Amino acid sequence: MNITELLNSAEGKTLEFKRDLSSMKPILKTLIAFANTAGGTLIIGRKDDGQLQGVPNVLRAEERLANAIADGIRPAMSPKIEIFSHEGKSLLIVRVPHWRGPFYLKAEGAEKGVYVRLGSTNRHAGPEIVAELQRSLAGLSYDQTPCPDVCVRDIDMEKVEHAFATVGRKVDEQKLESLGVVVPYAGRRVLSYGGVILFGTDTVRERYFPDARVSCARFRGTDKAEFIDRMDIGGSVLDAVEEVPKFIRRNTRLAAKIEAMRRRDIPEYPEVAIREVLVNAIAHADYSLTGMRILVAIYADRMEIQNPGMLPFGMTMEEFKAGVSKIRNRVIARVFRELGLIEEWGSGYKRVMEACRTDSYPEPVWREFSVALRVLFYPHPEVVEHSAAHVPENVPVNVPENDRQEWFLEQLAAGRQARAAELAAHWEVSEKTAKRDIAYLKKRGLIEFVGSPKKGFYRLTMQA
Repeated sequence: MNITELLNSAEGKTLEFKRDLSSMKPILKTLIAFANTAGGTLIIGRKDDGQLQGVPNVLRAEERLANAIADGIRPAMSPKIEIFSHEGKSLLIVRVPHWRGPFYLKAEGAEKGVYVRLGSTNRHAGPEIVAELQRSLAGLSYDQTPCPDVCVRDIDMEKVEHAFATVGRKVDEQKLESLGVVVPYAGRRVLSYGGVILFGTDTVRERYFPDARVSCARFRGTDKAEFIDRMDIGGSVLDAVEEVPKFIRRNTRLAAKIEAMRRRDIPEYPEVAIREVLVNAIAHADYSLTGMRILVAIYADRMEIQNPGMLPFGMTMEEFKAGVSKIRNRVIARVFRELGLIEEWGSGYKRVMEACRTDSYPEPVWREFSVALRVLFYPHPEVVEHSAAHVPENVPVNVPENDRQEWFLEQLAAGRQARAAELAAHWEVSEKTAKRDIAYLKKRGLIEFVGSPKKGFYRLTMQA
C-alpha cells in the first residue's frame, strides 16, 4: 500500500497517525506496540480529522525522533524513517516490522513498559501477554509447558481411547509422548499443559485450567440483557466439538424449501463453517489468560464464537485471510490433526468462506476484540424470510459504544462486581472516562446500580 492510500485509510492494528512530535511518549509507545505485535506504519503530520498539517523543519524533526527512539526504547530499535511530501506538506513516515523483543519503554522498565497493539490502540502488556510474547519469539507454545505435579496416572485414558476410537486408532503412552501430551521433566514423565487441557482427569483439569471450557448462551434480543438458554460444557474442550452443535440446533431455526418436490431444511447458520470456526477457536485459544473462556453466543440477529487470545504475534488479519498459519498451541494442534479435526494448516478461513458461499449464507466477519478473537455469523436469508420471529419489534437496539463498555458488560454477565476503578485500570484510561462509559450504559438502561454508594454494585438489567 502506498502512502497516498495509507493517508486515506483508518487507523488500525498496523497504522497510526500523529499530528506532530509535541508529545514523544505516545509515539514511542506506538512504535513499541507495532514492533511487539505485527509491525506497522506511523505517519506524523496528519490530524485526527484527516487534515494534513505537515511537519515543520522536517530534517530537524527527523533527527529529534531518531534520538528519542535511540534513548527511549529498549532493546535498541532501528525503524525506517522517511520524509515524504504530499500536497506540499512534509510528512515523517516510520515503518516498524515485527521484531524480536519484547521492546519496552526505557523510562517504565522491562516489566511495566511493554506495549502491544490491540485494534487502533496501544495497550500495556500484563505478565501473561509478555510471557506469550516471549514464548512466541522463542518458537515455543504455552501448551508444551510441563505441568510438574501432574503425572501420567492423571490422564483420563477412557477419554483418550474414546477420542481416538472415532478415527479407528489405538493410543499408548509412546504415542502420547510423540504428540506432546506426555513430556519429560526432571527425570520423570508428566503431562504438558496441553495434555491436561485435553486429557487430564476432571479433578486435575479443574485445578489447573478451570477456564479451559466452552460456555454457550442464547439471548432474547440483540444484547446480553436476558438469557433464554445457557450451558457450560463439562469435560474437556474436546467434548465441545460434539456438544456445541447440539446447543446451536436447539436454539436456532430452520427454513423449509421445496425443491423438485422434495423438502430441504435450511439451518439458520452454516453448520460446516461453524464447526470449522469452533475447532479453530479451541485449537488457537490462549489458555494462559485466566478468567476467559471460549464463548458461543446466539442473539436474535447473529451468532458469535469467541476465543481468548489475539491473533498470534507477527500476524495480521490480512495474512490470516491469505492462509498464513501460525500455531499457538502445538500439542492441541497435533492431537486435532490426528483426530481429523484440523486438515491443512492455514486453510480454515478459506473453507469457512467457501462453505458459506456454496450454501448462500452471508459471509462471516472476523474481529479482534481486546485480547480475544471473535467471529460473527448472520442468518441465512431464507430463514429470515420464512420466520416472522426474526427480530421481534420490541427487541432493543441499544448497544455499547466501544470495547470498554462491552468489556464492562461482559464482566457483569460473568457475575463479577466491576466498577469504574476496575474499568479504568484494565483499559488504562482515566477514571473520568470510565465513569462516562458506565453512565452511558446506565442511561441506555443496560445496567443499574443497586445498594449503598459505598457497598453497592452494578448489574445487568432485564431491558436494553
